[in-house]
Amino acid sequence: MAGKILLTTAYLPPVEYIARIAEAGEVLIEREENYIKQSYRNRCYILSANGPQLLSVPVLLGSFHKTPVREIRIDYSKRWQQVHLGAMSAAYRSSPFFIYYFEILERIILSGHEFLLDLNSGLLKAILGILEIKVKVSYTTDFVRIEEVDNDFRYSITPKKETLYRPGKYIHVFNPGRGSEGGLSIVDLLFSTGPDSAQYL
Repeated sequence: MAGKILLTTAYLPPVEYIARIAEAGEVLIEREENYIKQSYRNRCYILSANGPQLLSVPVLLGSFHKTPVREIRIDYSKRWQQVHLGAMSAAYRSSPFFIYYFEILERIILSGHEFLLDLNSGLLKAILGILEIKVKVSYTTDFVRIEEVDNDFRYSITPKKETLYRPGKYIHVFNPGRGSEGGLSIVDLLFSTGPDSAQYL
């Protein structure tokens, strides 16, 4: 088991993100960094009939260049909740474990969190609970400089870079020929393999 790891906050994070947590002794999530657009902080990818599909939580940025992640508010003027839940349902309702986990995630997504960090934290707590991953998760109170923590994955787990990480091969009911792709949200693995998900990390 690894020691402490440093991660960004993430919306329905990719499988690699959860795999890093599963190997860690302690998890520190950065909340003091300035918000970065087009990252897993507010987006995820699911596997639809046409391939990977982006789901993005709209946020109220203001002067986003200097806005800490902890202050980023969700923009509810857009129907993102219905879009995300509809997309997940369309992609995974035929999956064997969709029925067991969808309502848990749906309840959190519809709960009306004001801040993105709180939404992400609620989803992460639920996912780790489902997977029975027991690890201490805490949040930064000051920005952690690069290389201050040995296992710093804040800027390596990103949709802007090709990931070398691949989970164990599992069957996608909706797309059985696709294999296990990098960058997909943990919900893809969860709906497909259920309580065995941790074995594929």
